[in-house]
Amino acid sequence: MRSLCLALAAAGLLTAAAASAQTTMRIGLQDDPDVLDPARARTFVGRIVFASLCDKLVDISPDLKFVPQLAESWKTADDGLSLTLTLRQGAFYHDGTPIDAASVKANLDRAMTLPDSNRKSELASVASVEAPDPRTVVLRLKAPDASLLSQLSDRAGMMLSPATFEQDPGRKPVCSGPYKFKERVQNDRIVLERFDQYWDKQNYHFDEVVFTPMPDTTVRLNNLRAGGLDIIERVAPSDVKTVKEDPNLRLAPVTGLGYQAISINIANGARADTPLAKDKRVRQALDLAIDRDVINQVVGEGMFQPAYQPFPPASFAYDKSVERSGRDPKKAQELLKQAGHDRVKFELTYGNNTTMQQVFELVQAMGAEAGFDISLRPLEFASLQSALPRGDFQVGQTGWSGRVDPSGNIYQYITCKGSLNDGKYCDAGMDKLMEEARSVADEGKRRELYAQAMRKMQEDDPRIYLFYLPWIFGTQAKVQGFVPYPDGLIRLKGVTVAGK
Repeated sequence: MRSLCLALAAAGLLTAAAASAQTTMRIGLQDDPDVLDPARARTFVGRIVFASLCDKLVDISPDLKFVPQLAESWKTADDGLSLTLTLRQGAFYHDGTPIDAASVKANLDRAMTLPDSNRKSELASVASVEAPDPRTVVLRLKAPDASLLSQLSDRAGMMLSPATFEQDPGRKPVCSGPYKFKERVQNDRIVLERFDQYWDKQNYHFDEVVFTPMPDTTVRLNNLRAGGLDIIERVAPSDVKTVKEDPNLRLAPVTGLGYQAISINIANGARADTPLAKDKRVRQALDLAIDRDVINQVVGEGMFQPAYQPFPPASFAYDKSVERSGRDPKKAQELLKQAGHDRVKFELTYGNNTTMQQVFELVQAMGAEAGFDISLRPLEFASLQSALPRGDFQVGQTGWSGRVDPSGNIYQYITCKGSLNDGKYCDAGMDKLMEEARSVADEGKRRELYAQAMRKMQEDDPRIYLFYLPWIFGTQAKVQGFVPYPDGLIRLKGVTVAGK
């Protein structure tokens, strides 16, 4: 009990828990989000905040169907070269200005042209955006894009007030969701407050929503158990039994769409000068050194699923035939020798949360047996997100929460101009496969194109997949109406807390 109180005191929540307003929803995050600008953001935890802060044109249902949000309806042209959206009436930005077609066009244009936008590759198929009347938005496409609705159901489809584009929206976003920005203290809290002009305000029941980053899974759970939090994301698999056996808590797990992987710095600056970057045989050896099943059992408590590709088994693009047979340290050593190395040293950069520390300590030990001397470099999550795009890594952690369409799980990471291609792997043949897979509607044809891409990817090995993510939420038992979604986001529509 003493250690529990110390952990809570360190997080500064004992007093806050007792004094918390009765209409406040308190959510514990694994990491601190990066910029709160949908066009520039990279982090998964940022998407959890955005789910309450910034409405999208389209959303998804728990069974992964597209449903209206700011767009009431949509229609794709018969030739696949345009998408027309009809906006709902009575929706407003947090500065009180109406959400109309001109403002949606401004947001999409910004996402496609902002120099540091991370949405460019997600909207790469869009040639232009038109606003023929206040409620109609037309996206003209360079080629058919089966993934476009999926992109518009995430950050590429989130709407900020255009009047605030030049006012650093990453620090103080003026968005369009059920809650508006109130304050942020880096690495401590993000506070949102109810937006009274929200078009669906009757289904949102809290005056404030407070997001608190807590990288330590034990501290996060202890705060939930003590009543300092109402919902936490990513309960550690080792803590599942604890939550299940606590009558004051509820477990809410769901199979996810995403994965954890490591990316090799192939050509992004001076730190790409490594044997891994120069020879695919060295990368293949590293891939063969890793035992995904051991990671699953030791860290995942059997709840992780070993991954060898970016598409989870629930995806139509998943193809078991492209997977490797498993760990083979002897073959890994042979590949290193063929490449002219007895042993290879490299640094592995990753986010400093409890789970990934355990994962990469295992990878370090496995690598040592196969001829790799791995030094571990844990970074605060925001620092990791800054280091990766500027090439300040040799091998780096890349986690992805997943998208409904398979293109969203790979395109931006592996194409030459992909906005999240931090390692700068570039292959014209791979780009061609990625573009073709986006442009056809037939799932069978797309599956074969993705299978070809995966065979090439496992030959080149610029990214090594580790495991698919389950989303495991913990809540107070008095939290009612919470539904876990496969994309891992926390949607507060219809959620209440008994007694509040």
